[in-house]
Amino acid sequence: MGDTLEFSDIYQEFKGSWNDGRLRISKQNVVYKSTKTGKVDSISAGDINLAQWRRVCLGHGIKLGTTSGQIYKYDGFRDTDFEKISEFFKANYKVELTEKDLCVKGWNWGTAKFSGPQLSFEVNDNSAFEIPLSNVSQCATGKNEVTLEFHQNDDTEVSLMEVRFYVPPSQSDERQDPVEAFAQNVLCKADVIQATGDAVCIFKELQCLTPRGRYDIRIYPSFLHLHGKTFDYKIPYTTVLRLFLLPHKDQRQMFFVISLDPPIKQGQTRYHFLILLFSKEEELSLTLNMSEEDVERRFEGKLSKNMSGSLYEMVSRVMKSLVNRKITVPGNFQGHSGAQCITCSYKASSGLLYPLERGFIYVHKPPVHLRFEEISCVNFARGTTTTRSFDFEIETKQGSQYTFSSIEREEYGKLFDFVNAKKLNIKNRGFKEGMKGNKDEYSDSDDDQHDAYLERMKAEGKIREEGNESEESDGESDESFNPGEEDDDIAEEYDSNASASDSSEDGDGDSDDDEGGKKKKVKKEKVVKEKKERKPRREKKQKDPGAPKRPMSAYMLWLNASRERIKSENPGISITEISKKAGEMWRQIEKEDKEEWEAKAGEAKKQYEKAKNEYKESGGGVGLGVSPSSSKKESKKSGGKKDEKKRKSTGGEKEKERSGGNDSFKSREFIETSEDSSDSDNKSKSKSKRKKKKKESEEEEEEAASTPASSEEESD
Repeated sequence: MGDTLEFSDIYQEFKGSWNDGRLRISKQNVVYKSTKTGKVDSISAGDINLAQWRRVCLGHGIKLGTTSGQIYKYDGFRDTDFEKISEFFKANYKVELTEKDLCVKGWNWGTAKFSGPQLSFEVNDNSAFEIPLSNVSQCATGKNEVTLEFHQNDDTEVSLMEVRFYVPPSQSDERQDPVEAFAQNVLCKADVIQATGDAVCIFKELQCLTPRGRYDIRIYPSFLHLHGKTFDYKIPYTTVLRLFLLPHKDQRQMFFVISLDPPIKQGQTRYHFLILLFSKEEELSLTLNMSEEDVERRFEGKLSKNMSGSLYEMVSRVMKSLVNRKITVPGNFQGHSGAQCITCSYKASSGLLYPLERGFIYVHKPPVHLRFEEISCVNFARGTTTTRSFDFEIETKQGSQYTFSSIEREEYGKLFDFVNAKKLNIKNRGFKEGMKGNKDEYSDSDDDQHDAYLERMKAEGKIREEGNESEESDGESDESFNPGEEDDDIAEEYDSNASASDSSEDGDGDSDDDEGGKKKKVKKEKVVKEKKERKPRREKKQKDPGAPKRPMSAYMLWLNASRERIKSENPGISITEISKKAGEMWRQIEKEDKEEWEAKAGEAKKQYEKAKNEYKESGGGVGLGVSPSSSKKESKKSGGKKDEKKRKSTGGEKEKERSGGNDSFKSREFIETSEDSSDSDNKSKSKSKRKKKKKESEEEEEEAASTPASSEEESD
């Protein structure tokens, strides 16, 4: 048997809800950690004096009792766990794990027994149900009745509101009322807050962000009392989970955050966090309402009767001593501006996000605390409104997603390095690699396989570009989609130095409308011809079966060599999983090892170029999928393209001469507009004339296109 026993999916009941977690039983202690809240219960081995094994609704459970009277119950064990747990307890704790049956008769009369902090209702010496008295919020008595009311839990669908006990009159002892005795036993252990006695200290008019307002905070030995103008809140110290002390980004204020579970309530509103805002410059002298001996005995030197200092230091120091919990402060993270937080927005409200050593906390509206252990993955997303900012998304293991938006772009590197150092799973780690070239060592997302695919496609694209035989189509695509060239060629009518941008402006400024119309027609016909001739170009891209095959990239060479090894190491792996696994392995390969495959890819590329040249010299690939008529059209097209470039150059020179000779030069479009506006009849005549010319030119083109290729050659 080992030194420890560990169990996952162990449940602890809390006010009607089941919270799962992990239980570890060691020689020194029993430790249970809740998955939901992260709260840790630790029971020392020497304090355990009771251990019971019981059959419960979630399989089997263990009930542990301590010498101080505390009771701990954990459910979710299997029947086979009894033997090893019993042997471990007997060998290390000297405590026997006894089996205890529960009463399932359904009787509603029996005996009420108070054992420590719980009330047990027993029928025939077997427990029917148990009530933790710490869940009792109120106890009321009647003639022969005692009514117990309970604290509510928002996480439960069905809550226990109250239980009534009928207490029969006692015949033996008439001096003591059995109803009052029952109620006193309940109240001495119940979580009923009563402001008895004087407060230890009082802080006046503190600014509170949630719940909003100014409150007087009265510190009592067992609870915290917030007294405001409208509402009062009483917060038991047992409900405090964590304390945070966070500096504001302006370096002049401090946040003091108290995490609560269960939260304080006001109507239907729940406040899981109590946030106080202090100014660093505000000082306070504090005197505790206790004697020096009581202060020394109660706080063991953590506090003194008379203290002075900053207000936030006094409040945090008193709370730390009374709650007996550590105060969490920001770690080593520093943003772009040197602050320990990041300005962002959450749910349309601006606030501050603090990266801590073990989680993130956002203040203040609404406050959010996320521990690293409950985070499934994070994501850096592009900003929705502007490129000057980005979004930081956090997804939890329970499926909840938190998006912190409008983060300045300068904070990206600092935040990414922090997340990477904490070994959190990052969805789009490849984006960071493209920016700074960091290695991907911890990513486990589905997007990883796209990196290898993208790398392969880029390499093949380069080879395809170099080996592309259709130089003319490449030139046309560059000319069509290059915005820089379009801007250079297009002339603006209000620019005195504008050069001719198209064949429609080749003529002199004195050219009439008919000539301009002809040139416009030539341009339109050219566009139509290009669209019609795209189909033959597609036929031209047919693969030549005799041509040498293009070489593979370094990644593909390595993948072909490693495929069988990956299959043997991962039996039953699918094809898509092989690609994903190969992508991960390729990124983890050292640069020196990659050089070997890159050298092989370079050698294969050289061989491909050599084979391609030899194939071309031998006449391979000539006339593949190209008809004589289409080749004739292509030659005409190339010739027309040269003539068009020539016209552009001559037209540009003429335009420069015109612009140099007359500063008040007006372009043809301007002249046409002015003439048309002065005489509407001339405009309609010129339009009909242009339509007639266009129709005649289209008929000529159709005639030329219908002429057979052989007759054209004979005429030549």
